[in-house]
Amino acid sequence: MNKRLGFLSGNRMRTAAASLVAAFCFSTQTAATVSVPDAHKVMEDVYRQDSSHDTTMRASFQVFDKQGHSAKKEFTYRRLGSPGDGKTLVVFTAPAEIRGVALLSINQRGVSARQFIYTPATQRVRSVVAQERTARFIGTDFTFEDIAERILDDFTYRLIDDKETMDGRKTWKVEATPVDSSRSQYKYIYYWVAQDAPVILHAELYDAQSRQVRRLHASQIKHVDGVWGARHTEMSTVQDGTRTVLSIEEVKFNARLDEKLFTPQGLAEASATKAGK
Repeated sequence: MNKRLGFLSGNRMRTAAASLVAAFCFSTQTAATVSVPDAHKVMEDVYRQDSSHDTTMRASFQVFDKQGHSAKKEFTYRRLGSPGDGKTLVVFTAPAEIRGVALLSINQRGVSARQFIYTPATQRVRSVVAQERTARFIGTDFTFEDIAERILDDFTYRLIDDKETMDGRKTWKVEATPVDSSRSQYKYIYYWVAQDAPVILHAELYDAQSRQVRRLHASQIKHVDGVWGARHTEMSTVQDGTRTVLSIEEVKFNARLDEKLFTPQGLAEASATKAGK
């Protein structure tokens, strides 16, 4: 059965929405508001709410430079598996100069994250090396690491505060620290998770020198068909004064995506499929 709505996973960005974040934030249940929960449980609720086998999204990046000039980049996002334990595929559809560029991210529990990028101009697939994971993804404020969904158990979590509000909602403020510092560009991340719905409303990301380098903010939070999510998520680069707004326009669940598209060998075909045009 298919469901449609506009939203952003907290980890699918990545999380953010978590998530792509992010990632990139979904849930079919509400967070506890009476007793103070375990920080890991707060984040687990954000990750584990989406039980679909696969997800397809139509979305766009609106990229703003320091002077406020903007450029729009449209793409499809497909995920096979669950948030933070699956494979994601981003294929750009516009503008013409990046149409067909495809990024495959493999993020599975117990396996080191891997990414592969396909460029139509060269008709080649290459691995994204570790040094590139800190670079901007196709000129946006999201890095390659941010686009890949983060794995829940790759971080430890600590509850910092339960009284702060964000956009009128009470939140859990959670500190996330990488278990292995070599696997993330961030020394730690602060998440503000809504107490009335397990969705990430805000995040601050800090580098190895404990400097805040990026800031994420989710807006237009919606609850449709039992799922919470954000229609818009903005990622800003603090030092550069730039920002990118991720807008989710359409989502389909359980469309029976072809698994062979989620391999390095299938990237050329994924780039040319109807869903990627």
